[in-house]
Amino acid sequence: MRDILKGNDQSEAVAEVIARVRPDILLLLDIDFDFEARALGALNARIAAAGHRFDHAFTKRPNSGMATDLDLDGDGRRGGPGDAQGFGRFAGEGGMAVLSRWPIGEVTDLSGLIWGAQPWAIYPEVGGRPYPSDEAKAVQRLSSVAHWVLPVETPEGRVTLAAFHATPSVFDGPEDRNGRRNHDEIMLWRHWMNGDFGQATEGRFIILGDANLDPVDGDGIKVAIRGLLGDARLQDPLPKSPGAPAEADPEHEGNPALDTVDWPGPDPGNLRVDYVLPSADFRLRGAGVFWPAPGEDGHDLAQRASRHRLVWVDLEF
Repeated sequence: MRDILKGNDQSEAVAEVIARVRPDILLLLDIDFDFEARALGALNARIAAAGHRFDHAFTKRPNSGMATDLDLDGDGRRGGPGDAQGFGRFAGEGGMAVLSRWPIGEVTDLSGLIWGAQPWAIYPEVGGRPYPSDEAKAVQRLSSVAHWVLPVETPEGRVTLAAFHATPSVFDGPEDRNGRRNHDEIMLWRHWMNGDFGQATEGRFIILGDANLDPVDGDGIKVAIRGLLGDARLQDPLPKSPGAPAEADPEHEGNPALDTVDWPGPDPGNLRVDYVLPSADFRLRGAGVFWPAPGEDGHDLAQRASRHRLVWVDLEF
C-alpha cells in the first residue's frame, strides 16, 4: 500500500497496462492482503485514474504468510517463511484479488483443504514417513496462496471463475515437496470439475491463474499442466505475444510466443506459467499476452509492471 500511495513506478505501470487492456474481469496475483483491503482499493483507484474502472472487488486472507507453530519446510527450525501455510514473511504477503465490472456472488474458498487428506494427493515422504513429520501433514494446507470459486453475474449470464496461484516447483530438496505441491494444486481443478468438492461444475467457467508450471520447459511435474490443458472440458486459447519470441531462450523447446513471464535465463528463463482456460462452451473471439516487442509502444511499460505479463482472453456466450 505504501508503494501504491506513493505512486511508485511499478504501481503506475501496472495501472497503465490494465487500463490499456481494459479487461471486464481481472485476477491480480502477488498483491499483499490487508484486513480492510486498503491496498486493493488504492490500486483500484490508480487503475481508475489511468482510465479503466472496476466497480466490484473481492479479496480474502491467503495462506501465504499464515503462521504455524510447526516446522513445515523441514529445515529443522520453526517460525520461518517456509513454516507458514504458504511461503511468506508476514501475514498476507503475495495474496490474490479479483476486480470486476460486474457483481461478484458468494465465493467458495477451497484454500483450507488439507493437502495430505486428499486421496489423490502425492504428498512427499522420506523413508516411508510423511515429510517432514506426521504433525506437519495433519495441518499443511494444499493451497500455497488460495483456490477460489467466484461466480460473476455478467450481462450475458453467470460465469464462474476458478482462480489460484500455485507454488513454484523448485526451492526444495530431494523429497520434491514444492514440485509435488505444485502438481496437486493444479490437479485440484480437475477434481473440482469432477464434483469431488460438492456439486459438479454447472454452466460456463474459467480456470485462471499462475500455475508456475510450463508444459514443456523448466522444472516440475509436467503431467499436471499437460492434463489440464488437454482436458476436453476446457479450451486452451493459446495466447501469444510479439515480444516473447524476440526475447526467447534458444535452449527451450516450447513455442516462445506462448511465454508469459520474463525470468532471467536460460534457467529458468522465459516460460509459459500464467493461464486463462475457458470451459469448452465459450466461443473464443481472441487471446493474447501484453508483451510488445522491443522498440514497440508498451514494451518498457510491460517490463516495469512485472516480470509476468498480462494474459487476456476475449469470450462470447
